[in-house]
Amino acid sequence: MEKSNFVDQIKVFCRSGHGGAGSKHFLRNKLTSKGGPDGGDGGRGAHIILKGNSQLWTLLHLRYFKNVLAENGVNGSANNCTGRNGKDIIIEVPLGTIAIDEETGKKEAEILEDGQEIILLRGGRGGLGNSNFKTATNQAPDYAQPGEPGEEGVKVLELKVLADVGMVGFPNAGKSTLLSRITAATPKIADYAFTTLVPQLGMVEYRDGKSFCVADLPGIIEGAAEGKGLGHRFLRHIERNSVLLFVIPADSKDHFEEFKILRNELEQYNPEMLQKDFLIAISKSDMLDEELKSEIEKELPGNIPYIFISSVTGSGLVELKDKLWQMLNSENKN
Repeated sequence: MEKSNFVDQIKVFCRSGHGGAGSKHFLRNKLTSKGGPDGGDGGRGAHIILKGNSQLWTLLHLRYFKNVLAENGVNGSANNCTGRNGKDIIIEVPLGTIAIDEETGKKEAEILEDGQEIILLRGGRGGLGNSNFKTATNQAPDYAQPGEPGEEGVKVLELKVLADVGMVGFPNAGKSTLLSRITAATPKIADYAFTTLVPQLGMVEYRDGKSFCVADLPGIIEGAAEGKGLGHRFLRHIERNSVLLFVIPADSKDHFEEFKILRNELEQYNPEMLQKDFLIAISKSDMLDEELKSEIEKELPGNIPYIFISSVTGSGLVELKDKLWQMLNSENKN
């Protein structure tokens, strides 16, 4: 159920509408046997538009949209009547969606705000009717413009989760349990790797009615940057997180080595990831005494802040919220 309800990538063939042809017509009625040109312009072909919708969180509703074919503009007609424009197609997508052209790999659109609209494919312009070409020396132009063709191509829509804090760590590091304790989210929790197959979002209620968003992301494994495990499908979701929370369990064999592997996977995927703020949370710390905590502290990198937490006892969770809020607030000021 979890896998089927969250769709973060779809591929769809899109074609915008062709412009209507201009009319090549001359005025003829019972009072006028040889009137001048009165051909109207063709209508514009329909656009294909992406629109942000904050109520959506997945691309699931577009899963079966294999072809999006927009309406053509209507041809112009006599009496200088302009043809009707094609009816635009609006595709509503969740915030954080980008559109990529499959052939070129170029990012063509990015939706970040509710109600934001971006024309993904423009409809062709309508052709001009022959009445537009009448001049003093050419009183009866016998030609009109055809409508311009629309655009077409295969577009890939990708969703990158929008969250303030992204939790990263190896499978079964305790991220889902932590999310369930500091937010109202109810992710699937079990004692085996890759319990979380899709990103889980939760809002952390902070002091004075303030809040921030945390994402529990699928666990990294070594080689994720090359596509192993959940690979790129996971890594792209952390590109927009302001702060990365590295969750490393207290019973890890080597805490620094685990952090180094996680950091290396981020760097290989996108070196800009290293410009984000990092915080290390040692989870499951209820099994540690002060001596063991002191030993772990010696393993951790000196330039990265850290905190010991326990989702079972709740120790360190208030301090964790304070630290994350402080880091996010600092980020916003820069």
